[in-house]
Amino acid sequence: MIPEPRALPPAEFVENGLPADSISRLVEIELREPDYTKWVDMARGLAQMVVLSIGHMNLAVGRMAAFSAMFMGLSYDRLHLPLYAGLCIGLLAGAAIGAFTGWIIARTGINSFVVTLAMDFALLGLIPVVYTALTANAAFTVKPDGMRELRQYSLGDVCLGNLCGSPAVPQMMLLAVAPMLALGYLYHSTRPGRELLLTGSNPLAAELSGIPTRRRIVTAHLLSGLLAGLAGFMLAVTTGSFRATIGEEFLLPSFLGAILGGTALAGGVISVIGTFLGTSLTLVIRRGLEMVGIGLEYLNVYLGVILLLALSADRFLQRRGVKS
Repeated sequence: MIPEPRALPPAEFVENGLPADSISRLVEIELREPDYTKWVDMARGLAQMVVLSIGHMNLAVGRMAAFSAMFMGLSYDRLHLPLYAGLCIGLLAGAAIGAFTGWIIARTGINSFVVTLAMDFALLGLIPVVYTALTANAAFTVKPDGMRELRQYSLGDVCLGNLCGSPAVPQMMLLAVAPMLALGYLYHSTRPGRELLLTGSNPLAAELSGIPTRRRIVTAHLLSGLLAGLAGFMLAVTTGSFRATIGEEFLLPSFLGAILGGTALAGGVISVIGTFLGTSLTLVIRRGLEMVGIGLEYLNVYLGVILLLALSADRFLQRRGVKS
């Protein structure tokens, strides 16, 4: 019998190691300070979550973001396209490379770890070659109209008559909230979304039930590439240029947000809201470590330990559930 797909409730996080007032201050900073990288973290967490939903992983998530951003930079620099036209081209490139990766996995049956690792190395070689051939400083620095405003403006600058949005909400946030809502609807209210979760729960049983598991594998990786491309665009808007190095630090945070939010590494269980909370928790932890004097060079060490503990807890709970 195939387990029913389920969405986890938001996790309850215990405040340890910092006083309550420090925790409150950290949360307030994360909610109000215009740190646009938090929305980049959200997008890349979603990019990893969709492949985890089928029991796969995407080790090329950062390089796919760079590949997608490269097409956006080309669109703005060489074709002089408007902001959102270039964004669409980049997202199509990200979706295409993701779908191609999923097709290889579905056709060959090779583990996603191996295929996405190979894709990461392939893009690692391809992307710098293109930037070196077409740019002077390995970056597309042309800023289309609206790019600076997207980073600096808030919903307070968007008005319908006399009704304006909140100045505390950056416009960049909409780029992260839109895919959250779309994925929430996909997984909870559509047949393809449920089939993705059932493919992750038990691929053989799902295939015997008539679910096109190969198509769902391609779909999950397509969505992962698309969301990685969105994260690459958001990071480029934040930094002000499209560089070959975009996405170099995506891998670890992409797993942290999803795993801490309750997405199962083995597949079949996801939580969109949990991924948002896991991403926010990761940023709060990062800020907390910085506040107590932990240097940036040690930050990834601590985040890696946190991820290892989360994965160990997930595996322990799975084994405990099997025994019971």
